[in-house]
Amino acid sequence: MGIDSILAEIDAEIARLTEARSLLASMGSLKPAPAKANASKKAAKKATKKRVLSADARKRIAEAQRKRWAAQRAKAKAK
Repeated sequence: MGIDSILAEIDAEIARLTEARSLLASMGSLKPAPAKANASKKAAKKATKKRVLSADARKRIAEAQRKRWAAQRAKAKAK
């Protein structure tokens, strides 16, 4: 696990605990405390990380797709 993913998990846990605390605090009062729904969404969004393919992987995927297209063209010509 990288440092970024650990920090994202900690941020998500803090958001959950803050929300739980506000819910518990509002149980004793008539007026509910404002919930911080955006904080949990931000923490969840931070946790997702963009995937990056290596140049070799992109090349293999492109070659495989070209083979599929060639097979489809050959099949269409045969008909």
